[in-house]
Amino acid sequence: MKKDEAYPIIELSPDQFPVLIQHMNDPPKKLYARKGRVKEIEHEEHQEVEHQDESQKFLCVVGSRKYTSYGEGVCLKLISQLQGYNITIVSGLAYGIDSIAHRAALDAGLTTIAVLGSGLDWDTLYPRAHKALAERILDAGGMLISEEEPHHRARPYNFPKRNRIMAGMCHAVLVIESELKSGTLITSKYATEYNRDVLAVPGSIFSKRSEGPHMLLRLGATPVCTGANILEVLGLNVEGEREDVREEVHGGVCALSQKKQVSVTADERVVLDMLGEAPRTRNELIVTLTNNMQKNVADINALLVMMEIKDLITEKMGQMYLV
Repeated sequence: MKKDEAYPIIELSPDQFPVLIQHMNDPPKKLYARKGRVKEIEHEEHQEVEHQDESQKFLCVVGSRKYTSYGEGVCLKLISQLQGYNITIVSGLAYGIDSIAHRAALDAGLTTIAVLGSGLDWDTLYPRAHKALAERILDAGGMLISEEEPHHRARPYNFPKRNRIMAGMCHAVLVIESELKSGTLITSKYATEYNRDVLAVPGSIFSKRSEGPHMLLRLGATPVCTGANILEVLGLNVEGEREDVREEVHGGVCALSQKKQVSVTADERVVLDMLGEAPRTRNELIVTLTNNMQKNVADINALLVMMEIKDLITEKMGQMYLV
């Protein structure tokens, strides 16, 4: 059966909108949806998107498109710790943390909903590279939602509109890596306006990707280092034997230790800033650093080795990363 036949586009009436959208001060006038098969529930063309289950919680997960290995690890770890709870993960199907969040939810057996900035027609769905992910979401009983007409192609002005729906339909918004000027922070702004909880993952003080979450934390966002932190905000109890839910991401490295903050040299800061942008191979680092710092290869190699000893950086699969 073709995907269009299995999951047709339907227009939702206002009483079929996700429940929390009805409490927004600027709700969408119309929404289109492709709905996946819901387990153990008779699927009818006009059934409500939500089943009015008051225990069901919706968590919006957003973050940088240019994510770091730390951001990816945090997203995978936190969502895996929510496995078994009645939580739906909402994101925007975009490159970066959005798509990682959808995949992590699917791997954890959680329902996930993608809110698009384009129409839901397969020829206009954006980004086109994530069509297979969109189909996987539907096959797992999730949903695609859009305020745009089915054949509407994505435009820059669509995404702030999309972000308001993501924030409005969720109980809380979790921010994982973001620069100060980004669509991610637009979503958190809407969450505040709609009186939703805003959560943020602390990161490296040397990474530009941490500037957004750290600003939100200064403004009162809830810091998140474990799945238990999320469950507490959502009003859910940690199950008795679920010690994994309390395990901090990256072994507790939600922020650099005080020792690392005071022991970093100016040269080490340059390396940390570079790896905060993106992982690089050792050779790429050496070439760039020898040019930028006017040091020879032996000095740069010695610098990198010392930073590995100090547990500031690490090498995995041929790439250098922040610890």
